[in-house]
Amino acid sequence: MAQHNNDDKEITVTTANGKNEVIDLPEGMTYELDSLLKQYNAEKYLRPATDCNMPNVNPSFPKEVFIERLSRIPSIIEMPYNDVVQKFIDRYSGKLRRSVSYVVGASNFYMPIFEEALEAYGLPLELKYLPVIESALNPKAVSRVGATGLWQFMLNTGKHYGLTVNSLIDERSDIAKSSYAAAHYLSDLYRIFGDWNLVIAAYNAGPENINKAIHRAKGEKDYWKIYPYLPRETRGYVPAFIAANYIMNYYCEHNICPMTATLPVKTDTVVVHRDIHFNQLAGVLGIDLAELKTLNPQYRKDIVCGASAPATLRLPASMVNKFIDKQEDIFAYNSDDLLTRRREVEVAEAPASYSPPRSSKSSSRNHESKKERRKREKREKRERGDGGGKSIMIKDGDTLSEIAKRNNTTVKQLKKLNKISGTNIRAGKKLRVK
Repeated sequence: MAQHNNDDKEITVTTANGKNEVIDLPEGMTYELDSLLKQYNAEKYLRPATDCNMPNVNPSFPKEVFIERLSRIPSIIEMPYNDVVQKFIDRYSGKLRRSVSYVVGASNFYMPIFEEALEAYGLPLELKYLPVIESALNPKAVSRVGATGLWQFMLNTGKHYGLTVNSLIDERSDIAKSSYAAAHYLSDLYRIFGDWNLVIAAYNAGPENINKAIHRAKGEKDYWKIYPYLPRETRGYVPAFIAANYIMNYYCEHNICPMTATLPVKTDTVVVHRDIHFNQLAGVLGIDLAELKTLNPQYRKDIVCGASAPATLRLPASMVNKFIDKQEDIFAYNSDDLLTRRREVEVAEAPASYSPPRSSKSSSRNHESKKERRKREKREKRERGDGGGKSIMIKDGDTLSEIAKRNNTTVKQLKKLNKISGTNIRAGKKLRVK
């Protein structure tokens, strides 16, 4: 049976052969409630429930109860019970019960968005609980290795799946776009592995590490058979996912009171074609600035940058008509003062351990030989196409007609450049536009 460990970032379990094994907790399970509320200004929209009279005591149950409850969760993903899963259930229902109250309260806002994205790709809706273990439903979460947002995308993976990241916007924190990107990624992983537990493990460790574990397990493709060959930080990931599904369905049975959320459950998005500062929206529409930031966490400097490309803005549904009616007033409100702030940068101090990179021929173009430079320029010209060129990343909802309009070209020309016969295009793929 699993044994207790005092470390907040790991647990110790006893393996079948009687040895103790340390498993790292997923990062989303290391956040305490106070840090969650502070990180995302969540105290603005989440409050402790005042009408919940359950005792703050975690009841104990025999393992047969857990087995029966897991079997009742409507799921096509296998969710077996074992000692490792029990240990993660104990962590959620015990030490992390205050954090669970936060997650359950916030889920009323986030889960419908996750479900919509998963449904669009025909995926099991139980996957909506992945962000619970990834980020504890904090869209501004950044891991120690730089993974960002609710779904914890690394920079390259996010860009591969069509998420824009620059100085003004990080779509890894965009609630809807990151959810569609995650659904796209999960569907690709399922095409590779054909097993949902392996997909979930690959989402954490990457498909390469799962393939290595399968190889070391002599071709076995069952998660629990490749378990000993997985990286230490991935061994707890599927058990944590099963435990998250359990606790989100049975928190009441463990006397956990959900926090009360004041975020609007009904929201809608509008497309803007000019730059707007959040303070302009707050000043004209009377919407709370903190609420705007909560609904649109992807905008790094509180500016919706619609001038360079159409941008989406999420508003309470009750505010959409007011926004449409007062657009010109919004654009004019303190525009000179507010929009110049995009050029103001707070430069962080370099960490004490930081050393400036040394010049080397392999890392700096300033030290290229003439021969190397000619090779590089020839390669870049070939990648662009003989006459130069420009490519864009297709985003969810894009059509050839809309892309042509945005880039001053025609559908016919786009089809010719990309050798497309029909009109179907896939989000996350590159498309030549010039």
